[in-house]
Amino acid sequence: MASLLLPPASSLLSPSSAAAASYSSSRHRLIFPSIGNLRKSSHRRKFFLPAAAAVLDKSPVFDPSPGFQESHDVIAPLKLKLLNVVSGLNRGLAANEEDLRRAESAAKELEAVGGIVDLTKHQDKLQGQWKLIYSSAFSSRALGGSRPGPPTGRLLPITLGQVFQRIDILSKDFDNIVELQFGTPWPLPQLEATAILAHKFELIGTSKIKITFIKTTVKPRGSYSQLPPLEVPQLPDALRPPSNTGSGEFEVTYLDSDTRITRGDRGELRVFVIS
Repeated sequence: MASLLLPPASSLLSPSSAAAASYSSSRHRLIFPSIGNLRKSSHRRKFFLPAAAAVLDKSPVFDPSPGFQESHDVIAPLKLKLLNVVSGLNRGLAANEEDLRRAESAAKELEAVGGIVDLTKHQDKLQGQWKLIYSSAFSSRALGGSRPGPPTGRLLPITLGQVFQRIDILSKDFDNIVELQFGTPWPLPQLEATAILAHKFELIGTSKIKITFIKTTVKPRGSYSQLPPLEVPQLPDALRPPSNTGSGEFEVTYLDSDTRITRGDRGELRVFVIS
């Protein structure tokens, strides 16, 4: 029985079909190079799949709104201006009348641009330890500012160090932390201590805070750091002066992630930075 012989596949195609097949094969080689060719050219160029490029094109990019950028551009120089005005004033202890006016003016500019503070929405920004960099009350040379308090450098040889406020929005703890140096007779070393005035706080309205005094703890530092902390008891209400009720109020007039301005119930201007 004679065998059936078929001609080569290429001879079954018409001339135009053969040309098309040849073009398709060449195009396939161009689009999908062999693994060997990819490895050989990997050191010269990078290949990106179309799907990956599409994913990259859709990646989210932070694009601040014009209002956000404009607000930042206005606030940043005003914050810098306020910090420049109060720097070198030793937290207000070295401020004269002109310094007080300049600090007041710079603070008002920043407060006006920052707008009304709403602590019911942004109470989390209070959290942390804040360093006091300026207080208009310190120009009176009293630790208590316009409130009764021991003078610095007059009757008592006290040197005021750094002052901090530590705020915990969960426990409602509000601690004023004051570093002090007391003069001692020679040859005793200088006495250094940290006074922690513990309070509890609560919000009043949207921007006011009321603090209630709990106790004062004095922790020796330096050469006397081995001494145990001393807790100063609170005076009974009957013996407490009318001007010292153990509580106070102040308003937060500017607040962001690193700067805070407050106005005391007796007119004190205070500027804090996060520490």
